[in-house]
Amino acid sequence: MKKTLLLFLFIISAGIAGAQQRHVFSLSKTDFLLDGKPFQIISGEMHPARIPKMYWRQRIQMAKAMGCNTIAAYVFWNYLEHQPGVFDFTTENRNIAEFIGICKQEGMWVLLRPGPYVCAEWDFGGLPPYLLKIPDIKIRCMDPRYMAAVTKYVTALSQQVKGLQCTSGGPILMVQVENEYGSYANDRDYIKALKKLWVTNGINVPFYTADGPTAFMLEAGGVDGAAIGLDSGSSDADFDQAAKQNPNVPAFSSESYPGWLTHWTEKWQKPGTDGIVKEVTYLLEHKRSFNLYVVHGGTNFGYNAGANAFSPTQFQPDVTSYDYDAPINEQGAPTPKYFALRNLISKYVKYKIPEVPKSIPTVEIPAFDMAPFTTVWKELPVAVKSPQPLPMEALGQYSGFILYRTKLVGHKSGSLTITEPHDYALVLLNGKLVDTVYRDGGKWTIKLPKTDVKDPELEILVENMGHINFAQYMIDRKGITDRVTLNGMTLTNWQIFKLPMDEKFVTSLKNKYPEGFHDGVFFKGSFELSKVADTYLDLSNFKKGVIWVNGHNLGRYWNVGPQFHLYCPANWLLKGKNSVTVFDMHQETKTTIKGVNTLE
Repeated sequence: MKKTLLLFLFIISAGIAGAQQRHVFSLSKTDFLLDGKPFQIISGEMHPARIPKMYWRQRIQMAKAMGCNTIAAYVFWNYLEHQPGVFDFTTENRNIAEFIGICKQEGMWVLLRPGPYVCAEWDFGGLPPYLLKIPDIKIRCMDPRYMAAVTKYVTALSQQVKGLQCTSGGPILMVQVENEYGSYANDRDYIKALKKLWVTNGINVPFYTADGPTAFMLEAGGVDGAAIGLDSGSSDADFDQAAKQNPNVPAFSSESYPGWLTHWTEKWQKPGTDGIVKEVTYLLEHKRSFNLYVVHGGTNFGYNAGANAFSPTQFQPDVTSYDYDAPINEQGAPTPKYFALRNLISKYVKYKIPEVPKSIPTVEIPAFDMAPFTTVWKELPVAVKSPQPLPMEALGQYSGFILYRTKLVGHKSGSLTITEPHDYALVLLNGKLVDTVYRDGGKWTIKLPKTDVKDPELEILVENMGHINFAQYMIDRKGITDRVTLNGMTLTNWQIFKLPMDEKFVTSLKNKYPEGFHDGVFFKGSFELSKVADTYLDLSNFKKGVIWVNGHNLGRYWNVGPQFHLYCPANWLLKGKNSVTVFDMHQETKTTIKGVNTLE
């Protein structure tokens, strides 16, 4: 009995010691070293904020079953700190420490990508839009106001993750400094200050950067002593370029792309399998480390999708789905691309690749009615009065919609110009829709018709479709960002109504008598479930707006396509009755929604 007890205690203590085993991850001139031995990173990227928490483990297991030994994860600053100084590391999908802990439990290493800027087709590239309340703020540089906010973020996040580094028995091998900085700017003091901030706050694993494989990007974005990530590294020439930048650290493909992003009005981006198989074959043959961006994309729930712009008048908002044509699709299922990569990786690695996890159940929902029950015009808050229009951020609003109202004095018809509308606007005269103005392309002038009303009322309802997340036009305030003119006359004396349309607002809406319903209608409906499972809600009968299920914001839809089906995970559904609310900018009459199994 005594021997048995001693053996039991030995096994328990050995298990605890193993669970807390510390590792040394280091950089040689050519290789990554784990406890002094060459280690090839085969990483799949996924973002916990884009994945329902209940599915974190399944998505990680899927990546492992494809052959990955590492998970790369962006951390979105603005998802953790919506208001200045108020950090949330616990609700919904925000517990980054728990996500990293699950990676460890599943035997996976972690590459942490904390920004502060991440891009990622996420609103404002992960930066908090509250920064835009400062009229002359400069981002991603040594602007002291920006750096003060960054310092608070780095300090708060470090407290969550520093105990999860491999040096403390956790799975974090490396931490990225900024992201693709060489594509944006060249403030060397800023890059150095960021690295120093992480070190000061207890980050003691190696660092890496990620930039395009060109000399100017690598020079502007590089950090002394950090490994060089290439977005992407797919040839000898790419890796030679990294060696020219710094021959004393290893390089790897920090973003190899099995899929690509999609904007509204485009066709779904679907790169073939051949390209990524060719690139990964090269990397495996040459024993190069790599990270697949992304192995699983997930969903831009709510108002979190970002946008691109490469000229002052261009605007390319991202769709709600972040399926990305990734090997693991939005709903967590394997694709043909998944099996092609799994088969390829299995030929090169020595470790055993586990079986593919079972698919997550889905449910189809018969069509159910959605009826109008109130309008935005009956739900307006107290107005803010201003001589000129103000952008959302100046009023402490960072997402949703905003309404501007004024009386026309002097000119009452003619050429109306909104400078600049960010991003999609309805222009109404005396409560009737005149036209829409969309930011992309710079065509911001419409014809305002004549009216018999003595004091015509002009209203402009503007939708924020996501802050720009990449390149030089990221200072992207929303609403009307300058002025409105009629035949060259500046219109003044505005009432401004903030409409963030958060979940509290939407769930508190009451039925109003539908007299005079017009553009900007709320619809309500419901459906019954005998058991909960994932579904996609088909919005093809609606036109443009946002949908909530049981108070949860699934995201934006728009009938220009390509996305008509919005992912609704099982954790937001209820056995029995489920409530659905839609806000549509153009739909006015009763219609239906149904639940389907797939994104397309």
